[in-house]
Amino acid sequence: MSIAANIVIAIIALLHLWFLILEMFLWTKPSGRRAFGLTAEFAEQSKALAANQGLYNGFLAAGLVWGLCLGSVGFSVKVFFLACVLVAGIFGGLTANRKILWIQALPAAVGLVLVHLT
Repeated sequence: MSIAANIVIAIIALLHLWFLILEMFLWTKPSGRRAFGLTAEFAEQSKALAANQGLYNGFLAAGLVWGLCLGSVGFSVKVFFLACVLVAGIFGGLTANRKILWIQALPAAVGLVLVHLT
């Protein structure tokens, strides 16, 4: 695996760990509401859904870290989890907020390209 691919994968994993924290623990706090542009009322009403979404982001981060820990034999694991991130980013960008295309889908696409170039 190239160093660049592994760095991008690590950054994506860290991003998804941050999404987990925002969605599971900070959703109703000022920083979480500010990150997602939520009112206090909506954040309180949707906190269980956000926590569930955060858990899924944690699984994506764990899968990417698992792929990194496997080293060169983790190619398939990395590709699978990057593809999951890409699909989730495209879906979120089309249905929730276009920013998700840039924050989630684009890094995953870059990661997939870099993994396949090595």
